[in-house]
Amino acid sequence: MKKLIYFIIVLTLVSCGNSEKESALHPEAQGGRVYGGTLRVNETDGYTSLFPHLGTDAATHNILAQMYEGLVRVDAKNITRILPCIAESWEVDKAGVVYTFKLNKGIKFHDNPCFPDGKGREVVASDFKYSFELLCTPSENNNLFEPSFKGIVQGADACYNREKGKPANLEGVKVLDDYTLQIRLIAPTGSFLYILAGTSGFVMPHEAVEKYGNKTTVGTGPFVLTSIIANEKLVLVRNPSYYRTDSIGNKLPFLDSINISFIADKKNELEVFKSGGLDLIFGLPAASISEMVEAQIADFNSKNPKYYLQRNSEYSTQCYRFNVTRKPFDNVKVRQAFSYAIDREKIIANILNTEAFGPGICGLTPPGISGYDITEIKGYNFNPEKAKKLLAEAGYPEGKNFPPVTAEINSGGGKYVDVVDEVKKQLKAVLNVDIDYVVVPFGRKLEDEKYGRAEMFRSGWIADYPSPENFLRTMYGALVPDSLSAPSYLNTTRYKNPVFDSLFEAAFAATKKEEAYANYMKAEQLMMLDAPVLILWYGENLKMSHSFVKNFYFNPMNYKDFSEVYIQKPAKQAS
Repeated sequence: MKKLIYFIIVLTLVSCGNSEKESALHPEAQGGRVYGGTLRVNETDGYTSLFPHLGTDAATHNILAQMYEGLVRVDAKNITRILPCIAESWEVDKAGVVYTFKLNKGIKFHDNPCFPDGKGREVVASDFKYSFELLCTPSENNNLFEPSFKGIVQGADACYNREKGKPANLEGVKVLDDYTLQIRLIAPTGSFLYILAGTSGFVMPHEAVEKYGNKTTVGTGPFVLTSIIANEKLVLVRNPSYYRTDSIGNKLPFLDSINISFIADKKNELEVFKSGGLDLIFGLPAASISEMVEAQIADFNSKNPKYYLQRNSEYSTQCYRFNVTRKPFDNVKVRQAFSYAIDREKIIANILNTEAFGPGICGLTPPGISGYDITEIKGYNFNPEKAKKLLAEAGYPEGKNFPPVTAEINSGGGKYVDVVDEVKKQLKAVLNVDIDYVVVPFGRKLEDEKYGRAEMFRSGWIADYPSPENFLRTMYGALVPDSLSAPSYLNTTRYKNPVFDSLFEAAFAATKKEEAYANYMKAEQLMMLDAPVLILWYGENLKMSHSFVKNFYFNPMNYKDFSEVYIQKPAKQAS
């Protein structure tokens, strides 16, 4: 496996063209930065909802993060750092369980008709208590209680499980005054600030929720939603009342607006980028980029680049999740047989065109997390003979009498269809079993996965925070409901192993990172032996931007922060 790297390739592709003069309404800011302009980006899979507590996927989170904020935020330049946001500061008691946040004064929600005179009011501590109690209320509009406050914040479980009709009372969250909020945990956890930085920690005004329900988009963020064209475009505009400044005192944000399109096909997306219709693209088709580079190789040494291309490792894992409550995947030997039957190197070379960090031959946790060596975890290499033997032991020698299996996938710009075609061929060649697959919109796949409506699901997980905990929580048995008819999220496999759960809980409760990681590793090794997931590859991404896009930072969590991005086009060049 390659060493973890994070490197930048600068493509100096020169072109002639006109540059737009800066409007007199947008004078140059300090430090050579520039106000004004529109940033155009794309999401191939779209988004699932614009209500924070329904924001379970990366694309949705990255849209919401431009409109909403919480007490703290992740530093896009260095994802190991948590920065102040609506909270100007915080303290943690010696036991590591009581967090006291001091809020900035004067921060306001977006202007909106839900407020008197349409003017956004000031954010106070009771707004966070309201939002967190909403998070701890069972609802079809709430997917985030389990991966956030459940079992972590004092009184959260009791609040969530209260009798229907009783008002929420989240015991562990107290409003000490308008600008002081206290949160008490059940036990210390190093991930809590990251949880607060995510969508589950975003603050919402009660006025907007009461008026709009799950259609509300009223936050405090640097951008305000102005229009949606279903499945085509979403437009965010500058929040004129935004409170943050950059490191040299410029009022944020710089951009006038962000246009987010939803082009599903990656090749089409690249063509739109090349024609000037997009400024940033992520998850590029490697073969297309190679063709583009080769076609313009003579221009690589220019001093005035047209594009920047970055190739970076991600904290992400691509896999198939088995529904362990359904035949044939209720049999561990079938799951193991499938895992041994896949030639991951072939998929990376022939289907992904090497666009992967490496084959998924270790565990669910990807490489690169400091202090957690995934090479110590024994996963599944390509071993056809062992795969055949296990399938025979499971009662299906040479694939005889193997029951129907359907894998549900989303397109992923076409990539995941190509991958499942190859997986289907390999399973037939090695095990003599047939699987069918169905391609559905991303939102439907997420919903069907929660309810276990197929035998297999394509899945990917990118870190919300840099810890094995974030990946292994998706295997935690305590998150599985007793009823098969109830939704199971995060643990969509419905895998349960009491030994795994006890190791996971011991790791989560550990006060030292070394102790936690040792228990996470034991838990992960046990889970891999049980094989509820078929790991395919660890993520690596190709991303390209026009060189006039400044101050955007790529990072291994694909966390997107446009608040400090500005557009600075060069002076007109002679043709």
